[in-house]
Amino acid sequence: MHFTRSSTQGDHSSAGGWWISGLLLLATMINYMDRQTLSNLVPRITAEWQLTNEQYGDMEFVFGVAFAVGSLVFGIAADKVSVRWLYPLILIAWSAVGFATGLTRGYESMLVCRGLLGFFESGHWPCALIVTQAVMSKSDRVMGNSILQSGASAGAVLTPLVIRLLVGDTTEPDAWRLPFFVIGAIGVLWAVAWVWLVPKDLLPAGGVQATRDDTSGTAPADTPQTLGGWLGHILTDRRFWALIVMVIMINTSWQLVRAWLPTFLQKGRGYSEAESLYFNSVYFIFTDVGCIAAGAAALALARRGMAVHTSRVLVFFACSLLAALTTVAAMLPAGWLLLGTLLAVAAGTLGVFPCYYSFTQELTVSHMGRVTGMLSFVGWLASAPVQKLFGRIVDATGSYDVNMGILGWAPLAGLIAFVILWPREHVAEAS
Repeated sequence: MHFTRSSTQGDHSSAGGWWISGLLLLATMINYMDRQTLSNLVPRITAEWQLTNEQYGDMEFVFGVAFAVGSLVFGIAADKVSVRWLYPLILIAWSAVGFATGLTRGYESMLVCRGLLGFFESGHWPCALIVTQAVMSKSDRVMGNSILQSGASAGAVLTPLVIRLLVGDTTEPDAWRLPFFVIGAIGVLWAVAWVWLVPKDLLPAGGVQATRDDTSGTAPADTPQTLGGWLGHILTDRRFWALIVMVIMINTSWQLVRAWLPTFLQKGRGYSEAESLYFNSVYFIFTDVGCIAAGAAALALARRGMAVHTSRVLVFFACSLLAALTTVAAMLPAGWLLLGTLLAVAAGTLGVFPCYYSFTQELTVSHMGRVTGMLSFVGWLASAPVQKLFGRIVDATGSYDVNMGILGWAPLAGLIAFVILWPREHVAEAS
């Protein structure tokens, strides 16, 4: 089976576009499985190596900074090299690093692997967003991006289950290494499927706008083509700065809750490792529910006549309110009410991302990789130091509650800034 993109400007994406979104879902799933393996095993690793919470924060800090740098590198590369080939090479690279993490023998080597993992994993997003912009029509992109992003939930759901299956209740030293080996090996299968299924002419190098037939919106094909001209154009666009604030806020909220949830449950609320792993899977099922529901809601509102931009803002606002329930969770003891509140948080913290991705796709056509890379660079560079700060506060106070309580309000703050900064004339155009 091979997939094609319709050459006509219709209201709906071709069937091939939806199938390719499914492949992107699997790529995101593998991305998050490699990323989440450490956070699910960190209580074991920190106990075995006698590490502090701040040192684990350093691991996530290094990952974040490397992710930021990689976002720029691969964002530029994705606009110049065919993502049909760049994408699988990047995925194989981060999978190899995930496998190598199981071979680490101490804190320093773990830092190196964590940095390399962040660098190569960052290439997934510029490639994936170029693909969805190429194969999805404008009105369908939030749903297409929801499918793409929902892979994060699928990966995060599967990771603790795989770890539980491979590790079980054993207390043997080094038992945590096997999941890194198994999960790291999965990426090769995806790369083979991608090269086999995606036609060679779908994603050409250095001119991806040729495959994107949606030039009637606010992502004009005549954006300045020289790097200097494009950079000046984008830096004077208020929409870019609106998205800068938004990505900092949503990335900080999502990444910190993702990284610290297992430790919060085990050390902060007294749950066992098994209970924490099983709940982590349920938690990420609900992030998937939130992600798909956000895309479906925006799609339904747009098809019923609501302006596309308005539908995205409304869905983002609803998800932000759910994310803010971390404040309630931080005040609750262990029990069903705490767990239920965290599931609502799960839906909200990931549900904002499909809307954000769709906003970014309004900025440009021919430089989508660069825009994605720049935004991701800033978002990760801003959020990475907060990982270290989170650990330092926990070490100093012995509690995770203050940090958790504040985190959930970040998406709403990002939306407020976005609404203020996004120019009124582009609200009409984006609709």
